[in-house]
Amino acid sequence: METHRFNLFFNYAVFLVVTLYFLCLQGGLASRFNQFEPGILMPTEEVEPGIDDDQLGTRWAVLVAGSMGYGNYRHQADVCHAYQLLRKGGLKEENIIVFMYDDIAKNEMNPRPGVIINHPQGEDVYAGVPKDYTGEHVTAKNLYAVLLGNTSAVKGGSGKVVNSTANDRIFLYYSDHGGPGVLGMPNLPFLYAMDFIEVLKKKHAAGSYKEMIIYVEACESGSIFEGIMPKDLNIYVTTASNAQENSYGTYCPGMDPPPPPEFLTCLGDLYSVAWMEDSESHNLKKETLDQQYKTVKARTSNYNTYQTGSHVMEYGNESIKAERVYLYQGFDPASVNFPPNNGHISAPMDVVNQRDAELLFMWEMYKRSEDGSDKKTQTLQQITETIKHRRHLDSSIELIGTLLFGLKNSSSILQSVRGPGLPLVDDWNCLKSMVRVFETHCGSLTQYGMKHMRAFANICNAGISRVPMEEASAAVCKVLDAGQWHPSKQGYSA
Repeated sequence: METHRFNLFFNYAVFLVVTLYFLCLQGGLASRFNQFEPGILMPTEEVEPGIDDDQLGTRWAVLVAGSMGYGNYRHQADVCHAYQLLRKGGLKEENIIVFMYDDIAKNEMNPRPGVIINHPQGEDVYAGVPKDYTGEHVTAKNLYAVLLGNTSAVKGGSGKVVNSTANDRIFLYYSDHGGPGVLGMPNLPFLYAMDFIEVLKKKHAAGSYKEMIIYVEACESGSIFEGIMPKDLNIYVTTASNAQENSYGTYCPGMDPPPPPEFLTCLGDLYSVAWMEDSESHNLKKETLDQQYKTVKARTSNYNTYQTGSHVMEYGNESIKAERVYLYQGFDPASVNFPPNNGHISAPMDVVNQRDAELLFMWEMYKRSEDGSDKKTQTLQQITETIKHRRHLDSSIELIGTLLFGLKNSSSILQSVRGPGLPLVDDWNCLKSMVRVFETHCGSLTQYGMKHMRAFANICNAGISRVPMEEASAAVCKVLDAGQWHPSKQGYSA
């Protein structure tokens, strides 16, 4: 009986194969069969999403470089690269809004005047980038107004805003320095997490977009969303790092691969080049946001070597990540034959802590200056003053903590990290107040001192009011001459 059943099954299988073969030969069907059209699909092949341009709505993008200065070359390079990628994807210039200080391309230290690159062998990414908000107009307030489509609140710049409707999708990408609960801006104050989340809530309440994705490159960038990002805003977020770790610069002098020898500074950031180089190597009509997240996560961790990499995090509405990337970044026809996802696209990369990239740049400048020259002397002085101010910030906050909490408890309170899902601070206005008090007496935090935001948050969480903070800060820093670091010259971070 078993032999009879086997013979029947075998004969039936042969009949099916022969029938399919002859059907494929008739009417030119063979060519269509090889394309795996719907109805004759291999198990691993996916049908492309059937969203036409009328259903898609308008794609909007807001690109933000939050720093200034040639030592921060990489942030504007990241943003310019992102602009070129989106334009190749078909996004219209009027729907892409760019924030960048614009002091890199024509900087006297730029070895290629008028050109910015984001990869050692990369082409110019600066050409054609719109000057929407540059110089003094790159502010947190302008960013909020642009996102909300509030033209009357914008100060200076091109006046472009995200004038989106209910059927539109928005892509927001930010690259700069960060700290617990804050993102940098070249014009102070910083962008504070709760202020930003409130803007997103207002945008959602206005019903002026369908979905939004946000990519954030910065140290402690997860802290912008940890514990305060709602899941019901139709927004999906990924960040370069979790709430308590650094992000990293790459393509820096002395690294492998190195920038061209004439460059003194880093060309890009690890998370940023990971997502952009991923987008450029795939068919974005097939790659999902989830696939991109996993690839970027692996590369940004430097393939699980977290001492030289960071944890890419995700927040908000994670159901959105099932969608294709092209819905936000567009589709470059030249990528039509690219794979939907090819996993790791590069070997582990050399990196530098974002906060130390500034010192790496100054040290390169010092090494390449002529011996005995004024420039070499001035650069060494700049390095010395920068390190001196860093040490001052570290020691001042440590001493303030000792005065407030006692020698035994100070360290544990200032360095305390709340558990996953909890916000950095309960009272964000208190956090801003503590920052202003400290800077009034002890000088500007700078992009390095942003790392101490957790200490200020913990002072608030411990119930310390403004008066004892004022007294402790005055006692610790009363003999300080802040000089160039005085907030009257730098501005207040809050």
